[in-house]
Parts: sequence; structure tokens; C-alpha cells
Amino acid sequence: MNPTQEKLKDQVEQALVAVFGADFAGVDPILVPASNPKFGDYQANVALSLSKKLGKQPRAIASAIVDKLDVSEICEPPEIAGPGFINLKLKTAYLEAQLNAIQADPRLGVPAAKMPKREIVDFSSPNIAKEMHVGHLRSTIIGDSIARILEFQGHDVLRLNHVGDWGTQFGMLIAYLREVYPDALTTANALDIGDLVSFYRKAKLRFDTDAAFQETARQEVVRLQAGAEDTLHAWKLLCEQSRQEFQIIYDLLDVQVIERGESFYNPLLSGVVENLDKSGLLVENQGAKCVFLEGFTNREGEPLPLIVQKSDGGYNYATTDLASLRYRIQQDQAKRIIYVTDAGQGNHFAQFFQVARKAGWIPDDVELVHVPFGLVLGEDGKKFKTRSGDTVRLRDLLDEAIARAHADLKTRLQEEERQETEEFINEVARVVGISAVKYADLSQNRTSNYIFSYDKMLDFKGNTAPYMLYAYARIQGISRKGDINFKELGNNAVLLEHETELALAKYLLQLDEVISSVEQDLLPNRLCEYLYELSKKFNQFYDRNQGVQVLEAEEPQRTSRLILCDLTARTLKLGLSLLGIQVLERM
Repeated sequence: MNPTQEKLKDQVEQALVAVFGADFAGVDPILVPASNPKFGDYQANVALSLSKKLGKQPRAIASAIVDKLDVSEICEPPEIAGPGFINLKLKTAYLEAQLNAIQADPRLGVPAAKMPKREIVDFSSPNIAKEMHVGHLRSTIIGDSIARILEFQGHDVLRLNHVGDWGTQFGMLIAYLREVYPDALTTANALDIGDLVSFYRKAKLRFDTDAAFQETARQEVVRLQAGAEDTLHAWKLLCEQSRQEFQIIYDLLDVQVIERGESFYNPLLSGVVENLDKSGLLVENQGAKCVFLEGFTNREGEPLPLIVQKSDGGYNYATTDLASLRYRIQQDQAKRIIYVTDAGQGNHFAQFFQVARKAGWIPDDVELVHVPFGLVLGEDGKKFKTRSGDTVRLRDLLDEAIARAHADLKTRLQEEERQETEEFINEVARVVGISAVKYADLSQNRTSNYIFSYDKMLDFKGNTAPYMLYAYARIQGISRKGDINFKELGNNAVLLEHETELALAKYLLQLDEVISSVEQDLLPNRLCEYLYELSKKFNQFYDRNQGVQVLEAEEPQRTSRLILCDLTARTLKLGLSLLGIQVLERM
């Protein structure tokens, strides 16, 4: 709820008490943004909800509330509509004062969190010796945007990459590494695996077809878990090779994340089992140590166990996740822990969260949040694959987006008979291509599947990154055309006269409410929707036929409208930065 809405809510609450007595203190005035601009800006619907309780007609109740309602500093005189809706229209002078107040504020009127806290965002999480693919796209992009918004709000955010860098598959990989790259184990910088996916497949084929190799691989697992120096060296080489590949993607996406892989928690796994045993939660089932869960059953309808130690004494993902959760609470001192993974892992998170709560590990002031997301689909509506049926490599996907943006820009330059340097073309193509992919993902409700389409995401019309980037660049073009330095406009007053100016002003003042909602609900698409609507409002404002003149206007309207342009550009730049999207001064 933005400050204006809060003020109006307080005033309606005070009017309720003044009319009906102290018993009505705290009654929700049901104050919401008006559904239609012709009814004003806000609407209080409390009269309808009180009709039965008070035994009066809603319109009579609304009339009594309005008689005691003092919103004269903010709104025009309230109006009663229909059966008892109280409509409130913001005063132009109030809107002007609000815009004048945020001109010098780098946060554009968005307050920082009143009580900042330590928050962890767990996202991306690729596996060592496997390349990042389209399946990692949503976790990486959504997780980064959530982290950016929480950081902007002033929270102490720990961005963690829970990399899959431990487990039985490493026995296979290390054994194969010894065979094909023996020099790598004794010579520094001798390892260049090249295509990690190809390396993994060859190792897997060897494992599946050679019994002797299988046994060698199992021995390597034992040696790895025992800390054998040469095996650990081989493991580190594989991890480092993968890290280099991952970093190329993170640099391209401008994503910062701290790697803390599964191996980090390996020394803590036995302690997890011991603690659960002392808590009386462990049950031995077919040789495995388990915790039985409430609300989860197998196909036969029997209670489903969460296995924390296998019958052979080994551990699994659940054990590691429990260990990481304890560490994040006890050592990292996190108050909210956010896991960004696909929706298919929902049961897993519900299960190990339940075990942690049963064990008493979750203090009352700690919140655990699973942020699920849907699948990326191809244009055929099926899971996104290459033509050969393989999973799409994330690097290939991003490179293709940049290449298409490059080709599109070249075509536009020819049509406009513009000459630009190759450096300019490459930079614009990179920003547009990467932004298009990010925005197409983030603009969807993350819980839904979405269809990946280069043509749609690179379109300059509609709810796309290019449309948003063009709106920003258009404003910078106004600055260049008029030889205007927006920073030198100073604290001149905003004057709102035209209906498109009022519509744009009202929307600019909603940024704080939108960011606050994303901070709580972790739905970045709400910010995308806001920026898209803001861009439309600006284009309507600047439209030559229906909007206003800016550079050609007389003073003081000219400066006032330039300030509106600048506030729009700054809002777009800030909002897009929170989505991980870079703006362009020219396109």
C-alpha cells in the first residue's frame, strides 16, 4: 500500500470511529484503487460490508462516513456512487506536490525497508560437468531479480548458488578423467575438457557398458569421500572447468552469485542424522534411516518417508538440504530463506521443511519460502528442445537471441539509412537480445509455463523488452534534440494540466507500491506489468495527435513536461535494473 493510500485509509478509519464509535476502530475500510478512472482514483467499499451489521442501507452509511471524512488536503470532495461506494479523486495540487517531492530523490520516493533483515536467495544451481541449459534459465533470471529487489529495499541479501558438486556420479567422472587426461592429475593447467556434455556422456557410456570401469568408479567415490589427495585433486579440476563455463553465462546475464556447493555441507551430514535421531524422529525402514511425513503417502496410501541416510550409509539430496538449512539459520543468521526452483520440486521442499520444523530447527522469526516456476515450452507447446530432441544449451539460446537482435538492427539501420559503428551495433544487439530473453521470462507469472518465441520477445510492439528500451531511448532522444540536460532542470515545479499528464503522474507515483508488493510476494511480473503500463502512459502523453507538446511548449509547461519525461526515464531505468535489464541511450 502506497503512502497516499495509507493516508486515505487512516482518514476513513477515523471517520468510521467518529460516526459509529470506538468499537469500529480497526475495521477495514476496504479502500482499493478505482476500477475505472471516471470514478476517481480510490474507492472505499466499507459501507456495503457494514450494512447487515448496522441494519442500515449502505448508501446511508456511506453518507454518514463522508460527513465526517476529512481528506481535503489530498482529494476533491468525496462522492457516493451506486449502492454506497465512496469515490475519492486526488487533487491535482496534491499530485504535483508528490512529484515535486521525488524529483531530487534517487529512490524516486520508494522508502527502504523499515526493518532490514538477512535474506538468502538460493538460485541457479547447475551441476558440475554438465553445461547450463534452458532448464537453468528461469531459476537464474528470477532469482537474480528477486535478489536485486530485496537489495534495493535495503535487506542484507546472500545470493547462493547451491551447485551440484558432490555425489556418486563423480566417481564415474574421476575414473574417466584418469583414463583420458592422466597428465591433468600431475601437471598444472593441463586440463581442457572442452565440451563438458560430451565428456559426461562418454564417461556415462563407459560406466554403463564396462563392469570393470563401474567398480573403478565406485572405488573413486570411496576415495573421494575419504579425502584421498589425488582423487580430490581430480574432483577440483572438474569443478574448476565447470565454473569457467558457468561464469561465461553469468557474465553474459550480468548475474552475481556466490557458489556454495553440496560439498560444502558434506562434513555436516552425520550431525543432521544424529540430531534427528536425538529428536526421536528417525525410523529405520528397510535398512534406511527415515523421517515419516504427515500429509504425504505413497501409491498404496501408506505414509511416505523422507530418507536421510540410505541403507548403504550414504546420504542424499534431502540430507544435504537439511544440513544447508540448519547452517543458513544458525551460521548465516538468515531470517528469510528463498529457494527458486521449478514447480516439480514443490513436494521435496514441503517435505524437508516439515522435517526441519518437527526437529525444532526453525525459529518463529525465520521464514522459509519455495518460489516455484513453470516450464519453458517450445512454440509447439511441448518442453523446449532442439530439433534433434536435445535439451537447449543456455549459451546457444542467448547467442541466438543476440544474433537475431543484431540482424534486426542491421535491417532497421538500412531502412532508416543510418550509419552506425560496428561497436554500437554489437552493443545494442547484446543488450536487446539478453534483455528480450530476461523480460520474456520475468513478464510471465512465474508459476505458469510459457512459450519461448524469439519473434515475440524481440518485437518492438507489445509487452517486450525492446518496447521498454525504446521508450527510455525515446526520452533520451528528447534530451538530445532539445539540447536538454535533465539534471539541470533543478527543483522547478511540475504543473499538471492535460489529462495525459495526470494519467502519467498518477502512474509514476505507484512505483513504491509495486516494489513493495514484489518484495513480499516475489512475483517480478508485477513490476514488468507496471513498467509496460508506464511506457504506454508515456507514449500517450508524448503522442503528437492526442498528447502534449514538450520541446515546442511555452514555459512553464515546457520545463514541467521535461521533468515528467525525466521522471519517466528514471523510473524505467530503475525498474528495469531491478529486473537485471540494462538500458540504452540510443537504439
